[in-house]
Amino acid sequence: AIVFMVIFLMAVWTASKISRSIGISSIVLEIAVGLVLSPQLLGFLPSEYAECYHRKVVDCSSFKDKARIADAGTEFCDLQAYLDAGLYASPWESGFFGDTAIVTLNGHAYNVSEQGSSSRLGSSRTEGKTDYDCYENCLVQNCKLDLAMKCGTTPDILTLIGHAGVAMMIFESGMHFDFEQAKTVGLPACGVAVLGTALPLVAGTGVIMAFGYPFLDGFAAGTSLAPTSVGIALRLLHEARSLQTYFGQAIITAAFVDDILSLLLYNILFSLQGEMTAMTFLPMVTGLVFMAVAAGAGATLCPRMISYMLSKVPEKKPQAKLTTHHEVLFLWMVLVLIVYAQITHLCGTHLWGCFVAGMSFATWKEAHHIWVRQTKRLTCWMIRIFFSCTVAFAIPVHELLSPDAILKGAIMGIGPCILTKVLCAPFMGDARFVIGWAMVGRAEFAYLIAQMAAAGNMMDSDTFSIVIWALLYATIFAPFIFRKVLDRYVK
Repeated sequence: AIVFMVIFLMAVWTASKISRSIGISSIVLEIAVGLVLSPQLLGFLPSEYAECYHRKVVDCSSFKDKARIADAGTEFCDLQAYLDAGLYASPWESGFFGDTAIVTLNGHAYNVSEQGSSSRLGSSRTEGKTDYDCYENCLVQNCKLDLAMKCGTTPDILTLIGHAGVAMMIFESGMHFDFEQAKTVGLPACGVAVLGTALPLVAGTGVIMAFGYPFLDGFAAGTSLAPTSVGIALRLLHEARSLQTYFGQAIITAAFVDDILSLLLYNILFSLQGEMTAMTFLPMVTGLVFMAVAAGAGATLCPRMISYMLSKVPEKKPQAKLTTHHEVLFLWMVLVLIVYAQITHLCGTHLWGCFVAGMSFATWKEAHHIWVRQTKRLTCWMIRIFFSCTVAFAIPVHELLSPDAILKGAIMGIGPCILTKVLCAPFMGDARFVIGWAMVGRAEFAYLIAQMAAAGNMMDSDTFSIVIWALLYATIFAPFIFRKVLDRYVK
């Protein structure tokens, strides 16, 4: 296992060096190497490290795992709703429970031999929906949805390392935040984010419907195309050393507002099949309030707190390269990063907390130097793993082999996926195309939305393949063209 891991990491490192030697972004080759060696293709790495544990032990076509979903009662599939609608099975003996007429799920008894009438025994009827053509198909698809959620929460170790690397990079980027420049760039950047979210949503929905698919498929596809990859945008800016420029600050701000709006769309999409209430959006609103408060504290209170804290710590190594105060400040940065990330994780995504945590140290001059000195090499390797594993392993290669999907995916990729993002900054002057191309990149969140929408019966397999091809176009072309557009802009 160690030998295979070392060979994989050396292949990724070599791809990164080759990219830089020929003057292109390393993102594309890192993703390409990861994809070729991934479990979907060559399966080079031991599956214990490269595949989510749940995918190794769960088989949604097996009776055991379908029964697990059924035993959860109405949490996934309301058996009574399928019986009332006459959609359990025809004849009923061919259904999931076979010739067993009376079944008990989660404390409720059902008579599956009686369809088309309310037949739950010993309890009042619980409201439910029949979103699938039969009860067993509901079990299979909800098993896949549950599996996607579990793997998103507890991924394989390499994917987890990649996520941690992005968190550290975003924290560092937060330390580059310029509060004074934000007063100028903030409102236009928010406008970029709004257009960058709305245009892919509308265009994606329209194109899918033009292909002959229903509105729900189109809305799910448009939602999948909406999120900009914060990780790719920041990596491109780091490589170009443009993070603290006007357009760099605009891209950072726009990417994070885009992330917030995409999460809103995500909540709306997965509420369409259920009941949409105030609680659907309460966590996200709470997260926004927390970020606003934390950002304000970062500009005003945090520098005073750091100064007070360091004044209480005796300096025992004043001549050392890493003094006692540096060590204390580094530990404080790690603590703030973890706490803020956990808070916003409960509200939507940990990335919000990572960025705001970095903003808390943006006005303390030594903070960035100390952080980079302690984490630079580690973060560099973790970001390589993010693109070669987290992003590459998320690409469902086997769904892409249909010629029809390739053609329609190209149309979807060039138009709703790429062009809409490129044109999302028309009011940003000469930097409009630099900002637009920086917003084109897509990564794991977009693929996850598509996978969950497909598992939730919000898009069929053909639509899913089209969306994945579109996302691949953006993932591949964004780094190449951004670098060329940026070089032309700088000259």
